[in-house]
Amino acid sequence: MDRRQFLSTSTAALSFALVSGAAGSPALALVQGGAGSGDAALNALFEKIFQGRVSRFPELASSLGLDKGANAHLKSELDVRPIGAARAEDLANLKAELASVQAVPVAGLSRAAQLNREVIVYQMDTGLIPAEKFGIDSVQRPYPIFQQSGTYFSTPDFLNTAHTINNAADAEAYLARLALVGKSLDNDTEEQRAQAARGFLAPAWSIDLTLGQMRKLRSPAPDANTMVDSLVRRTAEKNIAGDWKARAAKIVGDSIYPALDRQIAAMEQLKPSSKPGDGAWRLPQGDAIYAAALAQATTTNFSPDEVHKMGLDQVAEISGRLDAILKKAGYTKGSVGERLAALNAAASQLYPNTDAGRTELIADLNKGVKAMYARLPNGFATVPTAPLEIRRVPPEIQDGASNGYYNRASLDGSRPAIYFINLKDVGDWPKYSLPALTYHEGVPGHHLQISLAQESKDIPTLRKLGFFSAYSEGWALYAEQLADELGGYTGIESAGYLQSFLFRAARLVVDTGLHTKQWSREKATDYMVATTGFARPRSQREVERYCTQIGQACSYKVGHMAWTRAREDAQKTLGAKFDLKRFHEVLKEGAMPLTLLEKRIKERTAAEA
Repeated sequence: MDRRQFLSTSTAALSFALVSGAAGSPALALVQGGAGSGDAALNALFEKIFQGRVSRFPELASSLGLDKGANAHLKSELDVRPIGAARAEDLANLKAELASVQAVPVAGLSRAAQLNREVIVYQMDTGLIPAEKFGIDSVQRPYPIFQQSGTYFSTPDFLNTAHTINNAADAEAYLARLALVGKSLDNDTEEQRAQAARGFLAPAWSIDLTLGQMRKLRSPAPDANTMVDSLVRRTAEKNIAGDWKARAAKIVGDSIYPALDRQIAAMEQLKPSSKPGDGAWRLPQGDAIYAAALAQATTTNFSPDEVHKMGLDQVAEISGRLDAILKKAGYTKGSVGERLAALNAAASQLYPNTDAGRTELIADLNKGVKAMYARLPNGFATVPTAPLEIRRVPPEIQDGASNGYYNRASLDGSRPAIYFINLKDVGDWPKYSLPALTYHEGVPGHHLQISLAQESKDIPTLRKLGFFSAYSEGWALYAEQLADELGGYTGIESAGYLQSFLFRAARLVVDTGLHTKQWSREKATDYMVATTGFARPRSQREVERYCTQIGQACSYKVGHMAWTRAREDAQKTLGAKFDLKRFHEVLKEGAMPLTLLEKRIKERTAAEA
């Protein structure tokens, strides 16, 4: 993911959907009342902001499926503004947008519109911080180029997944975008040089991973490059005639590879100047950046020490629960982490580390998704219709990529949601651990939550694609727990679900340890392996992500605690009147900060009492 995609899909900027207007369901109307006199004006403003963003971010337009009609020209474009100038321009636009939303008086707004205004103002306020206070694009991702960020990392996948090809015009648009990739690479290189001079340069090991991935992208002959292959394969599938391979290969050879060579040379030149250490403390204003990142990721004001202690406490509690399950399964020797490691290595739990084994693993994941869909009506009144695909992380970026992640579907239905799994080493994925991952990334996790918001008729389109990590990742962990209630785990698979929770609790310890207690990458990896029993390569990839994407790892368990606490409070208040399906309908109100989520659930609960 590069800066353009990050800024257009994070809390630092607003991502909006297609249609404007807020339609209230009967359940919501019970709490919110009817529309207020100011609602229409607020929604019109939201739509104006949305349209402005789509026109400025071509990648956003394609990811939403809005690069059609009057916006068709965007399909041939990439945002190739010089990054420093783009940051200043985007900051000015965000300030103007915030002022326009704040100018809408709260008086005259319905409760639903008040909530929308609160959420958007919160997003915009936090979105100002990185550029205004620190001169960077993101407090959670302070390095311009690292093992999971930059044009080299994100653009090939963007072109392959978000840029749809159905006709010759789409293929020509692909070539037009391909011709801009070299410029985008050079912009990244220029920005990294400028930020390195200020002290924002990833650790040396991260640069090594980055260079390795760049060289993998660079190594094939131009006509065998993954970006060329994507165009050739998809035009062939649609029987679109044209000399696509030769034309794309020429662009790659004449423009992209030279820019990539320049970027590789720059990163090699900059690497010796990388400061020692792995955490945010190595950055200028590192403590302040981490504080802002932790607040943005968790939407709370917890201090790093509070989060660290929270993690230690939860590691102890979850380890105790796992101890009993593992003993019952015959794993009695050693620490909980050692016993989990033994379970991970059991022959019965392993797929062959071959292409056939990878195919079998993905097929089993699809079976798990299908089985859970059949159970969803027991816990949900509304089930999303957006399709979900499961794909392997592209091999050329798997060395630095996350172990698993989710990309939402386009709004127009032209592209499905995708759940990616890193299959560099199939041994990272023992069979008992996979159901929890599928429930987290698929249903009832990210896919259900995000798709319900996109399809909801209860919120204005302004908020349908709003993202708050603590809300979404907290929901996904809650979904792993909910899957247990829905009968989603068999036998030792329940240990996989608790191991997942243990992993997220350990993240609280590791993230705060890295960024405020000066833990090294090695110490953090040692702790993760010893605590969770995950294989060292998998654990190290996770730790490397926390080093370069600061604070985000804390959002999962903090968010999970908010969701479970809110449900417990609702159950206590309503007693026998509590309806799980009705409780989950809050998802249709869209993502929001945790404080607002708990407030909304209390309002909904009071309306039903």
